[in-house]
Amino acid sequence: MRRYSRITGTGSYLPPRRLTNADLVAELAAQGVETSDEWIVERTGIRARHFAAPGVYSSDLGAEAAKNALAAAGVDAKDIDLIIVATSTPDMVFPSTAAILQHKLGIAGCPVFDVQAVCSGFVYALTVADAMIQTGSASKALVIGAEVFSRILDFKDRTTCVLFGDGAGAVVLEASDTPGLLSSDLHADGKHVGILCVPGHVSGGKVLGDPLLKMDGQAVFKLAVGVLEDAARAALAKAGKTEADIDWLVPHQANIRIMQSTAKRLKLPMSKVVVTVDQHGNTSAASIPLALDSAVRAGQVKKGETLMLEGVGGGFTWGAVLLTL
Repeated sequence: MRRYSRITGTGSYLPPRRLTNADLVAELAAQGVETSDEWIVERTGIRARHFAAPGVYSSDLGAEAAKNALAAAGVDAKDIDLIIVATSTPDMVFPSTAAILQHKLGIAGCPVFDVQAVCSGFVYALTVADAMIQTGSASKALVIGAEVFSRILDFKDRTTCVLFGDGAGAVVLEASDTPGLLSSDLHADGKHVGILCVPGHVSGGKVLGDPLLKMDGQAVFKLAVGVLEDAARAALAKAGKTEADIDWLVPHQANIRIMQSTAKRLKLPMSKVVVTVDQHGNTSAASIPLALDSAVRAGQVKKGETLMLEGVGGGFTWGAVLLTL
């Protein structure tokens, strides 16, 4: 009998500090940076975001999201036999954030590792976990997206610092004899490294290069809309499905305009798109599981429905996963 994987529980966590656009505009003005709530909303759809407190790391946010997902699935942490954390803001250079998070959950022994595909990270991590479950390498996996992007923002650059927030989302993925994850489609093209990156690294105890986020917004937008449509259609084709089979599109929450354009290309009304970017901002690898958990807990997304998850991020990476919840 063929072995499949299914999501059995979702969870998320947002740090308590919530900044509305008005809050952020006031803080930036004190530093001599001018922007406005209207400017931010018109270009991005973002109205608020959460920032982690000093001393709070991706593993902290991820562990809380994981606990919520475990509770939703009715699974004990000690029964988890794989942990994958998607993050671009790890706690340390090494070890992995997944190893630190594993310890915070009070478990040991199972394989753990990080996936670095920026905003596509959760889609990549979910695909890897599904493959490991299908081959029998794992039976109960935690797949987590966790980020503290506030630590790598240039608060003198109004075009980027207003976009991002901190948070974490998680799912429990379990072995099943009925299909849950139906298909996936992953890609990358390194020639686009320069349009979204943090071009710094540590050497000899010093930071070399620039450790703050850099982005060419127009270039990212133009590339994102096209590749997201292509990945979604490829995932549908692999599963023998069409756009009409999608109950919900759960996209990376980067920018409402990208989400609207993608939905239009897939002939989906915005009423079928899960939108949390207005309250969370862009939380990179955390955005898809955060949006998924928010929709599940609100009763918006229900068991048995077919979901298209898709993300695009620095690298340039992109991908889609089609699944039945």
